[in-house]
Amino acid sequence: MWLLYLILGAAIVYVALVSVAALSQTRMLFPTQMAAANRPALPRSAERLELKTPDGETLAGVRLGTPFDAKPLLLGFGGNAWNAESMALYLHRLFPDHEVTAFHYRGYPPSTGQPSAKALLRDSLVIFDHLQQARSRRVVAIGFSIGSGVAAYLAHHRNLAGTILVTPFDSLETLAREHFPWAPVGLVLRHHMRTIDLVRDRPTPTALMTAGRDTIVPARRSEPLRSAIPNLVLDRTIAEAGHNDLYDHPAFAATMHEAMARLEEAAPR
Repeated sequence: MWLLYLILGAAIVYVALVSVAALSQTRMLFPTQMAAANRPALPRSAERLELKTPDGETLAGVRLGTPFDAKPLLLGFGGNAWNAESMALYLHRLFPDHEVTAFHYRGYPPSTGQPSAKALLRDSLVIFDHLQQARSRRVVAIGFSIGSGVAAYLAHHRNLAGTILVTPFDSLETLAREHFPWAPVGLVLRHHMRTIDLVRDRPTPTALMTAGRDTIVPARRSEPLRSAIPNLVLDRTIAEAGHNDLYDHPAFAATMHEAMARLEEAAPR
């Protein structure tokens, strides 16, 4: 009888753990308040942007730099704990001679609504179309971490001058299995982003960057993308960097500039 109680108790604990993980997945995947708490000050030249989505939500963004037709607009999609100001400012410091734009993800203050993988993907098209309405531009989408999936989605549905994918994963489901191998991920995961399907057979010039010590997006989750991307113009791993300290590594800035140069070389003449 004690064995039956032990099995029953273990089952109850397991169900409780799975339930907690399932109910908290949106909060873990989209830490909106963390992103909102780390908004940096912007230069006075920054332009605040705002657009309405088809379902009535408001997306807030920022533009830095001067429009210059000879260079593409850089459209940034940050990691899940990044905000638009951080993303735009980081890219502007890397590429001061480019116009840079980034938007707060849906549900990330001051943008309204509820965040989800589906919403982030769908909103990327709304953002791109809104920017092109004002003035048609060549656009390079730059995605960090979960933002790499958003950038890949945009490149799948719109014609871009290029994409830069930093610490990308093949899919959210396989990544979730990495971190929760004990959970029935296929049954409880509500957010889906299959980056590998988005990049496969797409002609967009693409640069891919990974971190050798990345424990959040392990190398085996980026590896499948290498063979799936048909126009991979740069593939670089910064061996001594991790997922979060990659952006402060001196080699990262140099690699980003090399990536942009490769995209410019691959652009149609």
